[in-house]
Amino acid sequence: MMSLIDLHCDTISRLMDAPKGECLAVNQLSIDVEGMESAGTLAQFFACFVNAVSFENKDVHTRGAEPISSEAWERAYLAVLAMADRLEQEQNDKIKVAHSAEEIETNSVDGVISAVKTVEEGGVINGNLSRIDELYNKGIRLITLTWNHPNCLGYPNSRDKSIMEKGLTELGCRTVERMNELGILVDVSHLSDGGFWDCIRISKTPVCASHSNARALCGHPRNLSDHMIRTLAENGGVAGLNFYPAFLTGRDEAVLDDIARHAVYMIRCGGEDVAAIGTDFDGFDNKARDGWIGHVREMEAVWDAMKKRGVTERQLDKIMSGNALRVIRDAL
Repeated sequence: MMSLIDLHCDTISRLMDAPKGECLAVNQLSIDVEGMESAGTLAQFFACFVNAVSFENKDVHTRGAEPISSEAWERAYLAVLAMADRLEQEQNDKIKVAHSAEEIETNSVDGVISAVKTVEEGGVINGNLSRIDELYNKGIRLITLTWNHPNCLGYPNSRDKSIMEKGLTELGCRTVERMNELGILVDVSHLSDGGFWDCIRISKTPVCASHSNARALCGHPRNLSDHMIRTLAENGGVAGLNFYPAFLTGRDEAVLDDIARHAVYMIRCGGEDVAAIGTDFDGFDNKARDGWIGHVREMEAVWDAMKKRGVTERQLDKIMSGNALRVIRDAL
């Protein structure tokens, strides 16, 4: 049965630099078609991710803290478009691009995995609001407004309180409004706390934190405070549990129970309709080891860990896909 929706992975951006011959069907990464079939994947959200700094013509190690140049943002935008095209090319009789809940459900009836295109780094619009329409027409259905750098839309999460308190720019506010109008899911992962609250205030449809955990259990600023989790839930949104150890434990390693621990905490904090899955697979160095998950094919071990923590079958169904599918229906 197809029952998993994963709101975030970096597999497609990794494949752009992978050895010739590697693709979604065959690769050395954490997500491939056979693994998704084994996991019962209903829909996989694929991030067209760029670190705009890497597109600068100067040495990134010596550039200092100056703003990212317009030229670098332009190169990053072209890279995003290339990744969106790559996903089109990866389609076959087992996986197809989907643009709505209806298409996801149609693909499911046909036994086909849905691939949903997303952008991780909204700064690639480079001050041009019309690019949101261009990205929509390219099939993008979720945009993570920031990554780890300030951009034309707002500010990223930070341990610097003065940055963390900053919200969206005027263009960022207009972008959220335009995303609502078109049917693009607003993603607040990576965003500053101020930006999070601006999205909650502005968005007329539920927003998501595609790959963020509970700050009370792991104090990293990428995670969500109790107030944020509750508010996300009250507004019909979801938070995708992130498997990156640094956001689970604050250390280089974690075990399956750490994922379950965050799931249980989110349910206690915001109710059973808020927790979802956002693995962040291929966005971090995922070392294979006992008591951990190194590949999507091993997702059953995550469900087992949650059951051991007391997560009910009904709650598990919601975490696997039910909550995410609800938000997809509401926002797209």
